[in-house]
This record gives sequence, structure tokens and C-alpha cells, in this order.
Amino acid sequence: MCEAGRVLVNGHEAKPAKEVREGDVITLKFSTRIVDLDVLEIPTSSKKASSDEFTTVKSETRLPGDKDLWSENPSSS
Repeated sequence: MCEAGRVLVNGHEAKPAKEVREGDVITLKFSTRIVDLDVLEIPTSSKKASSDEFTTVKSETRLPGDKDLWSENPSSS
């Protein structure tokens, strides 16, 4: 998704190796919806944990049926 321009961190297009910090907002652009996540905490180990522990959904916008983000130019959104 990063390589396709579908992930933003604090409103800026994110590359796959983008470092994320507490307080950042991650925007994920799916084909039928846009989800904004608040980063609450960064895990201190690589131990498997639920993402619910580290993020919270700030907003979720469902797109109209005729709107398809995959066919749009990502930089125009």
C-alpha cells in the first residue's frame, strides 16, 4: 500500500520504511473506505501483540459506490 501511495503519515505520503511515533496519524486508503488511525504507543519488543493495543480508529469514511480510490491518481486525493 505504501508503494502505491495509499498510506499517509500525518498527511504525507509514507514509504515502507517510514518511522512512526506516538501521536502520529496514519491514513489508510482502501478501495471503498479511508481509515485514520491514531498511534497510541510503539511496541517495545517484536513480540506479537494486537494492533488494538497500539492504535485507535480516529475516523472511517466509506466512499460512495461509484468512487474507487484504486483507479485514482494517489497524489490527487
